[in-house]
Amino acid sequence: MKRILIALAIALVPAGWSAKALAGRDGSDARQALASRTAEVDAVFARYNTSTPGCAVGVATNGTPVLAKGYGSADLEHDVPIAANTIFEAGSVSKQFTAAAVLLLARDGKLSIDDPVRKYIPELPDYPPPLDGAPAGSGEASPKPQAAKAGGRPLLIRHMLNHTSGLRDWGSVASIAGWPRTTRAHTHAHVLDIVSRQRSLNFPPGARWSYSNTGFNLAAIIVSRVSGMPFADFTRERLFKPVGMTDTSWRDDFTRVVKRRAIAYREQGGTFHTDMPFEDVHGNGGLLTTVGDLLKWNENFVKPVVGDAAFVQLQQEPGRFSDGRAHGYAFGLFVGTHGGLREVYHSGSTAGYSAFLTRFPDEKVSVAVLCNVATNATTLARAVADIYLAGRIKPAAAAPTFALTAADMERVAGLYRDVGRGMVAVIVRDGNGVRIEGGPRLTAVAPLRFAEANGDRWEFDGNARAKAVDVYGTVDELERVPRVSPSPSELRAYEGTYTSADAEVDLTAKVEGDKLVFKRRPDVTIALTPLYQDAFRGGSLGTIVFRRDAGGRPVEFSVVQERVWNMPFRRIAAAAPTSDGRIQ
Repeated sequence: MKRILIALAIALVPAGWSAKALAGRDGSDARQALASRTAEVDAVFARYNTSTPGCAVGVATNGTPVLAKGYGSADLEHDVPIAANTIFEAGSVSKQFTAAAVLLLARDGKLSIDDPVRKYIPELPDYPPPLDGAPAGSGEASPKPQAAKAGGRPLLIRHMLNHTSGLRDWGSVASIAGWPRTTRAHTHAHVLDIVSRQRSLNFPPGARWSYSNTGFNLAAIIVSRVSGMPFADFTRERLFKPVGMTDTSWRDDFTRVVKRRAIAYREQGGTFHTDMPFEDVHGNGGLLTTVGDLLKWNENFVKPVVGDAAFVQLQQEPGRFSDGRAHGYAFGLFVGTHGGLREVYHSGSTAGYSAFLTRFPDEKVSVAVLCNVATNATTLARAVADIYLAGRIKPAAAAPTFALTAADMERVAGLYRDVGRGMVAVIVRDGNGVRIEGGPRLTAVAPLRFAEANGDRWEFDGNARAKAVDVYGTVDELERVPRVSPSPSELRAYEGTYTSADAEVDLTAKVEGDKLVFKRRPDVTIALTPLYQDAFRGGSLGTIVFRRDAGGRPVEFSVVQERVWNMPFRRIAAAAPTSDGRIQ
């Protein structure tokens, strides 16, 4: 009878996978434990069914896969269910493979991660240091561009692989020009073209941390140039084959037929629509893979087949800023904690795909989740991890809190301008506390000190100044500014056509009714909402900060986003309506 029970328990393990994790246990106990955990995982993915897109999940413990299962539909048009071996796109989970390829070339002696990027990609500008002059949004005219100065900090390969490069994200630049990611068949040639036109960086390399896909696309190009092989071929031969990742490749040709690939979707108005990444850019994302292959890769960090112990240790080593401070990003990997346990992980999303791969080194637990719908794969994967880490997750220590009075809340509420970039944060009252409008709640730890759930801190002086301090200790200075409501006559001062050489696009400002709008070819209208003096919220464009000349006339503006800190536009013409009322 015991043999029958053991056979039944092993049968629940995905076909072809080892069941040695069950060895040494009573068959009935093993079956019950496996069935219980599977039922808990089923509950995590209960929302996905045959009429919805969904996810695949894989779990490994002690180096042995113990679960692989699919939920939902891989193809709604043809009623194909998601299976354990369904292929998805992994989004930015892909970055660790690009970083590993670069580290292999460094191990081979073909390059150094501390080489200047321009050694391999001379198409990049020789960026000058940050300009001296008025900060963004000061209302003063910008200084004229300066020539590059000797002794400027060079952009290194290392900076690109841990997001301290200062490179503008090429996809954000393309979006400003009217071509958001996945709406155009972008290639690496497009990436090089866009990057070559950027006249400045967001910040000096090594000074700050800002997520940028550009660095990983350039890294993939470096791998191709140094190895003499297409990036996809190099990674197949040096990474995927040795590890046994037989279902893994790159989306280097989005028209290629990939057997067992799940179609990606987005939900709109209660119905699902396809949302596929129609572009050939990869290295930042674009990895086509399965949960089983991702678990094999995670095991390489424990028992290296690619590289050795020193190689995998280097890839997981958190980077440092130029001033020596550590940050939580290694080479294509985040290094942090979850539930008090060490965690090495990365999330990913491209178009309708969502992904998360995590590993708990001390507990020897790995979880991979791949989805074909825009969902929170991170939350799903950690919920699964919690099931397999039961009893080892440590409850978060209760943080000290402070009960705010109405007067306390009024002292901090308001519109704040980032002094360096011009971006805004609106602090609003929220019941008995405050939050960032459209963002997280701020937990009060003192009358003028607050914390976000992610560890970022806010400190107010009680008057009009504040500091935002991120988990790495980087400080942004903010000041409270009055919100403005300019009249149509005041708005007409901004009318005119503005151009950006960096984005290769013109935007024409025009007053329509009592609103200022931007017109962008061919037929796009972007409404501008007033914020503070000379600043507007520009929808998908981000924050728009105008600057005036000595005579008080708006002559230029900057587009400020999370990944593009100062995209300059200069005025080239005043507004001139045609006979039919259109702006020329």
